[in-house]
Amino acid sequence: MNFINNLIIGSGLAGLSCSYHLGHEKCLILESKSHPYGHIHSEYLDGFTWDEGPHVSFTKNDYVRDFFEKSVEGEYEEYEVTTGNYFNGHWISHPAQSNLYQVPQPLRAKCLESFLSSRASIGSEATIKNYKEWLYYAFGEVFAEIFPSAYTRKYWTVDPELMTTDWIGGRVFKPSIDDVINGSKRPLRRQTHYVKSVRYPSGGGYQAYAKKLIQGSNIRLNTKVVKIDLGCKTVWTDNGDAYQYKRLINSMPMPHFIDRCVDVPVQVAEASRELVCSSIQLVNVVAPHQTLRDENWMYVYDEDKLSVRVNCTEKLSPCNAPVGYTGVQVEVYHSRLKPLLLSNLDVENRVIDELIEMGIVCPDLAGGCHKIVAHSRFVPWANVVFHHDTRGAMDIILNWLSTHGLAREDHDLHPLTDWLDVKSDTFGDLILAGRFGQWKYFWTDDCLLRGQVIANNANS
Repeated sequence: MNFINNLIIGSGLAGLSCSYHLGHEKCLILESKSHPYGHIHSEYLDGFTWDEGPHVSFTKNDYVRDFFEKSVEGEYEEYEVTTGNYFNGHWISHPAQSNLYQVPQPLRAKCLESFLSSRASIGSEATIKNYKEWLYYAFGEVFAEIFPSAYTRKYWTVDPELMTTDWIGGRVFKPSIDDVINGSKRPLRRQTHYVKSVRYPSGGGYQAYAKKLIQGSNIRLNTKVVKIDLGCKTVWTDNGDAYQYKRLINSMPMPHFIDRCVDVPVQVAEASRELVCSSIQLVNVVAPHQTLRDENWMYVYDEDKLSVRVNCTEKLSPCNAPVGYTGVQVEVYHSRLKPLLLSNLDVENRVIDELIEMGIVCPDLAGGCHKIVAHSRFVPWANVVFHHDTRGAMDIILNWLSTHGLAREDHDLHPLTDWLDVKSDTFGDLILAGRFGQWKYFWTDDCLLRGQVIANNANS
């Protein structure tokens, strides 16, 4: 039997941050995969660097900015971003709600009329019950149905009326009346997207931002946790090893964590099954020509297309692709609520056809023996879906875990965390960390800061 002071499940950014800030010498990380870094893992293939989606850092937190800069020894790209939207054969600057001048007529006029009518007729935002109502309030029914509602079904895999609004924060731009009116005539004089400039490592992919975290860490790769006894503080792995711990820090997805715990009450197991998370089929497309679009990433609203979000890896950093090639990464989302009933090959072929139709890759430029090719990768855990039963289900789970060493936190049921408002919580012998471990809408800065907060407030 091995005894560990701080046993950490998962070597994603949150798990690595916890180990780093607590002190690697006091921690052991168990990782089921053959590599660390979790959701920010970068893959290197034939001269290309592929991340798990278009990861970029746009945090305003000074600690995170400085930490990432030191991790890559100051070698990073920093640039203003251009984002775009594809709809029915048209390219519209992002966010579309403040760039209606690019929406074709007569739809443009209908969107504007609906928006003005909505702002005049709908009352207080406090009365809004779901994300669909919020979209109607923010944009008017016509725009809401054709653009963000369609995208919600593709990205979140559910209808917007099934989602809450507590996850939005500042992540969806709600325009003023002047913004919409002026944006229906001409480009606005300012950028209205919440991401205005980004940083990205010059080499090594996005995971390079975690190099400082991993130095000196104690990670056991290819070690899957199969059983957890919170009562006797013991974890078993698939290779037969058992670990007793003083403190357990979990970043494993909550449904898997509950599934591996012994003596789980029926109501807790049922609550765990209420939790919904989307998955991604990442389709990486290689074309033997330079990128044809100026945008750093693009959103696809057409519901007859599999493509949801598109980015070019060489637009993140020139080192991410060989000279003269473009590496286009397409995200195709699905979940148990919206299954993907196609083979990998069918998905890849459809995505290539969609990219050709949208003018993102061009077979005429491929010439000779060079072809447009694709390979895909399945990512089982993508985005936590905040539906109306999520908060209640998590409350049941966290209440039960609090009888096994978890200290409840003021913000533990909210999808977002305001790090300037985090109180000095006292942590117990069981701590949750990360997007999937805490079931939050976390980005990379959140995961890094979670480890810092835990180390600052947990008993040594």
